Amino acid sequence: MEKIKYIFIGLFLFIINQTGFGQRFPEPEFETGHVPPELQAVAPRALQWEYLDVIVLFIALSVMSWFVIKKRSRKGIFWTSIFSIIYFGIIRLGCVCSIGSIQNVTMSFFQSDFVIPLTIVAFFVLPLIFTLFFGRTFCAGVCFMGAAQDLVNIKHISLPNWLSKPLGAIPYIYLMLAIILAATGADFIICRYDPFIGFFRMNATFGMFVFGAAILVLGVFIGRPYCRFICPYGVILNWLSKLSFWHTTITPSNCIQCKLCDTSCPVDAIKKPVNIKPESGDKGKKRLILLFILLPFFMFSGGFIVSRLYKPISTIHPTVKLAEEIKWEKDNNKKTETEESLAFHSTGVPREQLFKDAADIQKFYLYATWIGGALLGLFFGIGLLKTAIVRKQIDYEPDKGNCVSCGKCYKYCPVEKQV
Repeated sequence: MEKIKYIFIGLFLFIINQTGFGQRFPEPEFETGHVPPELQAVAPRALQWEYLDVIVLFIALSVMSWFVIKKRSRKGIFWTSIFSIIYFGIIRLGCVCSIGSIQNVTMSFFQSDFVIPLTIVAFFVLPLIFTLFFGRTFCAGVCFMGAAQDLVNIKHISLPNWLSKPLGAIPYIYLMLAIILAATGADFIICRYDPFIGFFRMNATFGMFVFGAAILVLGVFIGRPYCRFICPYGVILNWLSKLSFWHTTITPSNCIQCKLCDTSCPVDAIKKPVNIKPESGDKGKKRLILLFILLPFFMFSGGFIVSRLYKPISTIHPTVKLAEEIKWEKDNNKKTETEESLAFHSTGVPREQLFKDAADIQKFYLYATWIGGALLGLFFGIGLLKTAIVRKQIDYEPDKGNCVSCGKCYKYCPVEKQV
């Protein structure tokens, strides 16, 4: 199995290098010094092909859930991951993507003139539905980004809690920023800073190439660094997976306490047995009450701190950025002569109207950062509350929220071999 894995890693990199999906035709040469703009989106497809993508996604989720829940087959998970990389990554160039669909869905709620295609809605909703029923089987390998990281993970190094816990807060912050920016149409940062899309399309900037390569190199030793410490869609999947009706287990029957699975999980999602002492229970109750009282303080503090950043965040919006540029021209009695300012002056729109529009947008950012920061404070408080709630646990069990259903723990269980 390991030899096959390395062969496919090499084949995967070779195909990316040779196919040239991202640059089908040579760029035209201009004698005027014109530089072609960097393209970030793939050309639209015929509607029937978009429906085919949804059908393939549904089938892949169904097959993966069957391999995870019913068959408990790591080999089946592996081959489904290979298919996902080839179809959703190499052939479809990573678009449409369930992770990036967060932005489209958000924009459809806040922008009345934005019409979201049903196929994007399906790519957003289908993994969530499957996660609610079967756990994070989408992350297991249907997501081509998770599948790529899973393939390169050769040796697992467990991260200490003092490092993994703070890093685990990044996806929440990333999700908040992505929603705020998409709501105003300012930017789709999830797509812009996708570490793997540039590889599949063969058009990555140097910075994004380094970023993507760093993720893969880290992924050799640290299980799925993007999935665990960056992916904003993983935040939602984590919540729903905790409520899942069925979820993969480490052992197919009763745990025999062999401890062989203890360090087998590449994402450190195995919960160890816990024996509660009477005195620890009393301390936990007092801490729980204290943290519950402090919860409003965490929310207010989070909202206050994040809201202080609303002005620099709002400058990402082109209208706010242009308004600041025009204001600088007015205050210094100079012309910046950028393409944006020249275009604005040619429209004849009064500067006061531009300043009013920018102020309205900044007001939205102020409210949004207050709400987003309060939610971050709430999640932080809930995380602390969980540490105060100690439950007795007899067996080794997967953490339903963090487990990505990769099935790598199966082979470590001696009961698995007997069934």
